[in-house]
Amino acid sequence: MEYGCIGERLIHSFSAQIHPKLFDYKYELKEIAEEDLDAFMKAKDFKAINVTIPYKQAVIPYLDYIDDTAKKIGAVNTIVNKDGKLHGYNTDFSGLKALIKKAGIEIKDKKVLILGSGGTSKTAREVAENLGAKSIFRLSRGKSEDCITYDEAYEKHTDAQIIINTTPKGMFPEIKGTAIDIDKFPCLLGVIDAVYNPLRSELVLKAREKGIKAEGGLYMLISQAAFAAEKFVGSKVSEEKINRIFKDMLKDKENIVLIGMPSSGKTTVGKLLAQRLGREFIDTDSEIVNVVGRSIPEIFSFMGEKTFRDIESNAIGVIAGRQGTVIATGGGAILRKENVENLRKNGRLYFIDRPLDKLITTSDRPLSSNRVDLQRRYNERYSIYKSSCDFSVSGDRTPDEFANMIEEEFTK
Repeated sequence: MEYGCIGERLIHSFSAQIHPKLFDYKYELKEIAEEDLDAFMKAKDFKAINVTIPYKQAVIPYLDYIDDTAKKIGAVNTIVNKDGKLHGYNTDFSGLKALIKKAGIEIKDKKVLILGSGGTSKTAREVAENLGAKSIFRLSRGKSEDCITYDEAYEKHTDAQIIINTTPKGMFPEIKGTAIDIDKFPCLLGVIDAVYNPLRSELVLKAREKGIKAEGGLYMLISQAAFAAEKFVGSKVSEEKINRIFKDMLKDKENIVLIGMPSSGKTTVGKLLAQRLGREFIDTDSEIVNVVGRSIPEIFSFMGEKTFRDIESNAIGVIAGRQGTVIATGGGAILRKENVENLRKNGRLYFIDRPLDKLITTSDRPLSSNRVDLQRRYNERYSIYKSSCDFSVSGDRTPDEFANMIEEEFTK
């Protein structure tokens, strides 16, 4: 391996997609078990590598030189082999600073809580200090000399203004959950989450719902990769290039999610979009049928609506973890807030707002098989569709016209 990233588990990593966009070199992901790290580091069989969880501190004894920032933090994420001498750096520091700047979050004179006790949390502490934080507390599940517990934070630090998450809570493949309950912090002004997969963690979405500035870790990942690549090859990467890669990566990873009434054309429009954009198409109702082995009307008839909604939520919870797809949802998927939240983690939601008089009734739609039921469902759901979507496409249009509008908005 000449260039790459080492870690214990790299299934979630985007680094192999980012580095070739920065410079022309081959970049590999190498998962290393704890017992194999010693042999790998002593062999020095690489030109330059990134280091991720859980080895950012474990690699330090193998280094011949550590720059001042990495030394102060006590964690290394970039190693360059210079004529057999290993030089260690911490580009997470600059990456996190760049993310905080992009998010427009002011750290100066604020109380900051940092979730986690690993290498990235130490980086966050140094960044917060560098940006002039008034006070900084690192949180861990167990109390230690330099960490308080979450319970202690709830008891004594509810006036915290900034939260930075460095734990893997909410990271793919377990995209549900948060490390902390932000409802208990009424003074909160900003949230930064180092998690970048999904694109928007549950923590970020909950903060935004409360009107709090919040940003996930994708921009940090790309920025730190750029700063690491500069160490690899000795050339600068412009902020413009970093921003361009971020925009491209976001669009590449983000799902197009279609919501709307039964018969509004979600499946037809979704297939057109998937074909045009070279993406996988997923229909949540079809996924449910494949899993259960019964048609949607049969599931309603034999199991009831609540059981169907439970099955639907489980299916969406899994599908929402996918990236770069087009997803057509069932008409009632938006009835459960958890479904909308899960779909938002990696998706942009488009409401196909076809007029009521252009919707049709069919016997295979249990809750809208006649005009009276269709009208009732429309009245019940319309405001939910509007409040759930990121973009609404309306009118009596052909599937091609709807697809054109969505593609134009998504790719702009």
